[in-house]
Amino acid sequence: MTEGAGAREATSFGAELRRRRIAAGLSLAALAQRVHYSKGHLGKIETGDKPAGADLARYCDAALDAGGQLAALVTRDPAGARPADRAAEHDAEVWVMSMDPDGSSRLVPMRRRDLLTLGAGSLLGLSLGAQGMPAAAQQEATVPAFRSLFEQTRRLGQITSPSVVLPTVIAQTHTLRGLAASASAPTRAELLKLGARYAEYAGWMTQEAGDDRGALWWTRSAVEMASAAGDTELTTYALIRQALVTLYREDAAGTIELARQAQADPRTPARIRGLAASREAQGHALACDYDECRRALDRATELLNDTGQDAPGGPVIGPATMPGAGLTAAVEGWCLHDLGRPREAGEALDRQLARVPGTAQRVHARFGARRALAYAAAGEVDHACTLTGQVLDGAEVVDSATIRVDLRRLARTLSRWHGHRPVRELYPRLTAALRTPLG
Repeated sequence: MTEGAGAREATSFGAELRRRRIAAGLSLAALAQRVHYSKGHLGKIETGDKPAGADLARYCDAALDAGGQLAALVTRDPAGARPADRAAEHDAEVWVMSMDPDGSSRLVPMRRRDLLTLGAGSLLGLSLGAQGMPAAAQQEATVPAFRSLFEQTRRLGQITSPSVVLPTVIAQTHTLRGLAASASAPTRAELLKLGARYAEYAGWMTQEAGDDRGALWWTRSAVEMASAAGDTELTTYALIRQALVTLYREDAAGTIELARQAQADPRTPARIRGLAASREAQGHALACDYDECRRALDRATELLNDTGQDAPGGPVIGPATMPGAGLTAAVEGWCLHDLGRPREAGEALDRQLARVPGTAQRVHARFGARRALAYAAAGEVDHACTLTGQVLDGAEVVDSATIRVDLRRLARTLSRWHGHRPVRELYPRLTAALRTPLG
């Protein structure tokens, strides 16, 4: 967006905000009290001297019952192309993992032709052949053992950084693909399905590490493995994973579109469609469309409570920590903040987080950051600071790029009370946890 366009947008939003405020019979001071911003700040927005941020636009939209029309006047930059537009970047590409002596690792994308040109002889190290693969693939205990490893790895992912989990997940994915190539049906299909689950989880952990491009690459790899095994569930779930990327890019339309595609086929298991409906609700909340968000949440609740048609066996796809109703309740709290109802959001998340096991640190940090943000936006600054301190205990351990999105918003919100003692005491730790400058 150009500087001139930004100025026009600020003027347009400010003029419409003033028109709606006056029509609602509210003084500037009364509106400021409702949205917990200063009267002077809102006055500068109404005159076009200051641009309105997306969060403030949502709070004003809800306070003036604008139905999303006011929030829509603030342009959001989805930060790049949508996932579907970037899929071609991964064609004929492989990833090489480098493991350094200090325990760190790097994943380097490389064109297949470049790797072949480099030549295996140029790579110093241990070459592990596939001689033992056929024998391992025939063992009845192989698939259960890898399934058990997957569940343990996923539990590990709840309490630690992606940098700890990813090397193991990637190595096991590669091994399962090799075992499948050596196995006969139906063992081949079982190995490929399980390998696809590993690859999908690698995609999630890669997104948590802050690499959307890598996350989509692993998701595509998961779909390819699952499709080779005749498993169509992951093909649909991949749309939900892509919608999570668009959600964090604040692309409401893209999120809704992908989530609806995932719900289109009634033969898709109820759990997958329920997860897609939850994601659709988050997209509608981002667009400040309360009615559509509520309808999507109701549909998600119904679908996630109707798991009778889902086939048993195998690792569950998607979030495994919260049951269906609990997940929908947490997503509802998430959505209420984006709908400009922060106090309701905080209360909803209070109820749900009390039911989440303490061992699920990633879940507590994710929804806890949104809860702290909600209470800060509602003007309960001391409580928000207390909650933020609790969130940071977990966030510093799980090291999540997506959680830092809400922590960054929280830091900006709390900065409005920079002179308040609890904020001053918390702020150094909060900004250190972000690792990147505040935008």
